Amino acid sequence: MTTLAVYAEIIVSIFAIVDPLGTLPFFVALTDGFEPADRRLVLQRAVIVLAAVLTLFALLGRFLFAAFGFTLGAFEIAGGILLFLVAYDMLQGEMTRTKIGPRDRDEVVHRRDEVAVVPLGIPLLAGPGAISTVMIYEGSAGNDPLLIVATFVAILITAAATFVILRFGQPILRSMGRVGVMAMTRVLGLILAALGVQFVINGVAAVLPHL
Repeated sequence: MTTLAVYAEIIVSIFAIVDPLGTLPFFVALTDGFEPADRRLVLQRAVIVLAAVLTLFALLGRFLFAAFGFTLGAFEIAGGILLFLVAYDMLQGEMTRTKIGPRDRDEVVHRRDEVAVVPLGIPLLAGPGAISTVMIYEGSAGNDPLLIVATFVAILITAAATFVILRFGQPILRSMGRVGVMAMTRVLGLILAALGVQFVINGVAAVLPHL
């Protein structure tokens, strides 16, 4: 696989798991009635949290593997299963349970000054699936500098795309409609399901090389 193809795979995978399109209806509803300046501030903080969290775990992933003593193969199996569960919820047209629950929805109404960090930044955008994905990609990059940089490039592009999508969320939502947003979410869910299965295959091959 060429370097360009690898970069494209990583960018699409991280964008799909972050799923700003699926987050769009919630963001628009959550900031409904906000002044434009307040909405921009919430968005800027949420995107910064997204980029910072994913970058942190991408940087620390290898050290966490060593500290806890688990192999990349084991993490790929666990991460693949998690991604498949996230993808299943997306294919059903639901907000994934690994990202936000009913209690969070009730709390954000009364804590709007904190929603940029929780739940928008974490775990709505930078959820466990996204964290697992960047750790797996960085852990499997080896010593190839181009592959090591690829994950961080993908995080930057995803954060920028997320900002644009949520910044113009209301007109996008009006033009696409909720049906259009959910259709796009299902397409991204299908990509994630395939990615999750591939992670599991890679993990099993690493843990049981003689199969």
